[in-house]
Amino acid sequence: MALRSNHRDVRAARARQSAGPAAMRSVILWVEPAKIMLFKAIIESYDNLATLRTEDPVRHHLRLHYGPESETEVMELLAAIGDRFSMRRIG
Repeated sequence: MALRSNHRDVRAARARQSAGPAAMRSVILWVEPAKIMLFKAIIESYDNLATLRTEDPVRHHLRLHYGPESETEVMELLAAIGDRFSMRRIG
């Protein structure tokens, strides 16, 4: 019986791993161009909270990627610093 239980555990772990990137969430933001570097530094100073990538460099759109378990903290952080960066949510 323990062998079957272990197989189920392995299958469940693999399912979680394969669902990892698909489970990620993201939001597209516009940040005042002169403040993008500071915004990135603040976001990335929170270990394992989120990553920031350029979505459209011409329009200054940034995509913030985060896990579903971090959504509340990410949204609270964005609300707290949004005015400072003249930030707008695009998508």
